[in-house]
Amino acid sequence: MTVTRTGPLPTGPEAEYDVVVVGAGVVGCAIARALARHPLRVALVEAAHDVGDGTSKANTAILHTGFDAAPGTLEARLVREGHRLLSAFAGEAGIPMEPLGALLVAWDEQQRAALPRLAQKAERNGHLTNRLLSAEELRSREPHLGPGALAALAVPGESVICPWTTTLAYATQAVRSGVDLHLGCRVEQVRTGDPRHRLVTRRGVLTTRHLVNACGLHADAFDALLDRRDFTVTPRRGQLLVFDKFARDLVRHILLPVPGPLGKGVLVSPTVYGNVMLGPTAEDLDDKTATGTTAEGLAGLREQGGRIVPALLDEEVTAVYAGLRAATGQEDYRCAAHPALRYVTVGGIRSTGLSASLALADHVLGLLADCGLEPGPERPLAPVHMPNLGEAFRRPYRDAELIAREPDFGVIVCHCERVTRGEIRAAYASEIPPAGPDGLRRRTRARGGRCQGNFCGAELRALSEEYGKGAR
Repeated sequence: MTVTRTGPLPTGPEAEYDVVVVGAGVVGCAIARALARHPLRVALVEAAHDVGDGTSKANTAILHTGFDAAPGTLEARLVREGHRLLSAFAGEAGIPMEPLGALLVAWDEQQRAALPRLAQKAERNGHLTNRLLSAEELRSREPHLGPGALAALAVPGESVICPWTTTLAYATQAVRSGVDLHLGCRVEQVRTGDPRHRLVTRRGVLTTRHLVNACGLHADAFDALLDRRDFTVTPRRGQLLVFDKFARDLVRHILLPVPGPLGKGVLVSPTVYGNVMLGPTAEDLDDKTATGTTAEGLAGLREQGGRIVPALLDEEVTAVYAGLRAATGQEDYRCAAHPALRYVTVGGIRSTGLSASLALADHVLGLLADCGLEPGPERPLAPVHMPNLGEAFRRPYRDAELIAREPDFGVIVCHCERVTRGEIRAAYASEIPPAGPDGLRRRTRARGGRCQGNFCGAELRALSEEYGKGAR
């Protein structure tokens, strides 16, 4: 087990792998975890200095059932299977998840007429528990909805989940089970060969028999390194607003719009952290780094949110952010095996990668077998149980037994999110410690509340210097 962020990569036999997975987002980490079940030498390589630092950190944090995917597609099958697998894994690994269910709300006659078709589509995808609701039933379930809601389709099983903990749990379990993780390690060249490919990175050279492209927004650019040009990724920006915890009682379900041509549209949803989220927008761009928010985009979200839940606009906004999804012009995943290259592309995952991640990982193992990989017998993965970041479960500051054993878990540093000194210390002592303030927030929620670190920032910096000295 090796985790590196800086300095030259290992050389000699230590730099030779059976499989290298490039991209440590939620999908790449899930693939590395699946490979760790077998007696293989595996490396997970990431250009950023932390796992989950791209699309995986900035999404709507919903575990989808796949009820509205195009029937018969790879996405429909893998989201449905991924929902089952991740629901089970979340319970085992301590990932906060709340099965709130979703309501697709119709606001005009055209949308209401579409609801029976969506119910039939869900049935073709294997979801038989959906139910049409009248305006009266809808109002009883969501009393704070704005005027004009005509009907809804109730979708049990849709859940909110912590995307940060999910990605980190996959990566941690992979590392504990023998996968090498090389961060800050952008691949700049791939020199294909038989029996090994040479990956030239900014920190040195790795060699591998088999290669997996899980590069998300950059999957097309990585394909080009192997002279593959099967699709082009268009970054689709989604801007979101996060409302303060006082807004939480306004929303009981995930409130979805009737889907449009650019995706599921603007939703209102609780989060596992106790907030309410509004978004995302859907803007096709040219710039794969354009993760900034815009006044126009946020104003549009407020206008739509004011129609869905008017009282939401009276609440404080604690954060705004934007994420980029990997659109490819095809409403399905772009997963392909290239046996002659011993290479697998996992592209075009868009907004359902979190939900499908574990099923995608199993699918990729099959594609690698098509490329000649003989993984060997399965073995159990090292156990993992993640620190809880969810409000529906007991947080450390409320755990009297834990505080009695380790008093630092009773010393609150970030008062907005009730993050303790013990959690900060544990994050830096973990297998994959944070690389900076954003990584610490994804592991603990520190600086994620209404003051955004203005009150606790100085103390957090001091603790990061103290506890982070030994971080790899």
